[in-house]
Amino acid sequence: MKDKKVNSFKNYVYMLRFIFKHTPFMVFGYLFFDVLANLPWTLSNVVLLKYIIDVAVEGEGLYRVAVALVLFVAFVVITNLCTTLFYEVSLPKQREKLYFAIYKTIYEKAAKMDYEAYDNPEYYNDLVLAMNSMNERANAVLSNTQDILTNIIGVFTIGAVIVTIDPVCLIFVVVCVAIMTPIGRLIAKVNVERTEAMTPYDRKNLYFSRVFYLQDYAKELRLSGAGKMIEARYNKNIYDRIKTIAPYLTRQWKLYFCQESLPMTILIYLGITLLMGYKAIVTKEASMGDFAATFNGAASISTSVFAITSQFAINIRENGLFVEKFRKFMNAKEKMVSGNNKRFFEKPPVIKFENVSFKYPGTDKYVLKNINLEISPYKKIALVGYNGAGKTTLTNLLLRLYDVTEGAITLDGVNIKDWDINSYHRNFAAVFQDFSLFGATLGENVSMNDSPDSKKAEKALEAASFDRELPNGTNSILLREFDDDGVSLSGGEAQKIAIARAFYKDCPFAILDEPSANLDPIAEYSLNQSMVKAAESKTVLFISHRLSTTVMADEIYMLENGEIIEHGSHNKLMELDGKYAYMFRLQAEKYMEK
Repeated sequence: MKDKKVNSFKNYVYMLRFIFKHTPFMVFGYLFFDVLANLPWTLSNVVLLKYIIDVAVEGEGLYRVAVALVLFVAFVVITNLCTTLFYEVSLPKQREKLYFAIYKTIYEKAAKMDYEAYDNPEYYNDLVLAMNSMNERANAVLSNTQDILTNIIGVFTIGAVIVTIDPVCLIFVVVCVAIMTPIGRLIAKVNVERTEAMTPYDRKNLYFSRVFYLQDYAKELRLSGAGKMIEARYNKNIYDRIKTIAPYLTRQWKLYFCQESLPMTILIYLGITLLMGYKAIVTKEASMGDFAATFNGAASISTSVFAITSQFAINIRENGLFVEKFRKFMNAKEKMVSGNNKRFFEKPPVIKFENVSFKYPGTDKYVLKNINLEISPYKKIALVGYNGAGKTTLTNLLLRLYDVTEGAITLDGVNIKDWDINSYHRNFAAVFQDFSLFGATLGENVSMNDSPDSKKAEKALEAASFDRELPNGTNSILLREFDDDGVSLSGGEAQKIAIARAFYKDCPFAILDEPSANLDPIAEYSLNQSMVKAAESKTVLFISHRLSTTVMADEIYMLENGEIIEHGSHNKLMELDGKYAYMFRLQAEKYMEK
């Protein structure tokens, strides 16, 4: 438990330093203006109240009371003006700067991380959590710090006033604090245990939320009985949550009662009331103003200590857990080391796979085993095989999204590990199965930048057989995230735009992973013809389950269980009459049936 508290405090400080680095005025304003705004009201319950009562008891102090009230109101108005200007004018701008800094930091870190990190559920969860919660947690850290500082200043200020009135009262306060503090720690401990116990149920609730509101699940929920199944599991999760949280709530209310009610009732409300009432009424050693001031001041101190020892400790722990995820994400180290070679090729050089084997991090099973192949310039290479054969993994290794486990991949005779990663990637254009379109213009979606060459984009779209006429040509906005008039596309049209990216980019290599998956046979044939023509100046490596696409390839590699089992042109493999020929004939028969 001790280590967790220390880590929570370190995480808390880490976030404060992060905020101060990017928005120092926000930190200063949060702390200074809140203290400035609360101090008058804190002192009014003690100093001003004592002054007014004492003057009133004297019987001739109306003018003095009026002056004191006017000065107090003037001070409050000035502090309110300052705090309002900060909170309503400056703070929103500062928050935007902070949010920008948080997201920019996360984006930059995510862009640098190895692609394999996304295969790690823990890393991915940390990334999602950082994206979804760090704005809220940054504000919470500032707000908690603000409250802690305000309460601490209030405790010391009022404590000093009470000491000047009657030091004995401070003994009651100290004893009260001594009792409340360890109970507050117990409350924080129980709350942390409750939070940790509820974490699995919270994670399930997030899943249920995604299922019920994301479009990905909408059809299944409406057209099948899955909705009732998921709802039943959601209901069970809520029942389990209530059952799990119940004992923690019981423990907490008992501790809250022992901390807040007993010490404050016995020591503050009863003890100080009797002491100061006796001195004010019987012995006349204290004024009625002293009595009111010490009573209010002691109660205020106890309330502040209660907040510091329980609520703020809980908040620090809770925020610390989230910040820990952010720190862990930011401190994650990249395994993939970038080399120094920064050459860009205008013409495609030779690519070689030399005894390449690969297994995903954290697993013992080889996905690829002893792959040897050579890709000559300008060749059209097809990778075929059943699902799970290793085709996409092979292209991911070529793109150096992963590093090989054994063997080497060379580009122009140089191991790709010796290349600068960003420079190396400039030599490739890739279209993946899970491509994405963005809320931007058609031209921007093809060029993948905000300064597209319209004629070049049109030529690339033509090469990808995209023949739909849009109202504003390449300036037409796609999707409706940023424009209500954004163009919606069919799956096939979207895929053609993704393919056009490969032809827009000036580079020697194009990798197409299932380029015609969303197209009908006629559109597929047209696309194949266009691609062959448009890619004359490139080496093309493509993956396809439809073997009609592979007919145009110069060389075909058939993979099975991570190994190359057949290699050659379409005609050669058909003459071989092996597994490729069997797959091709089987698909051809299905097309004939249709």
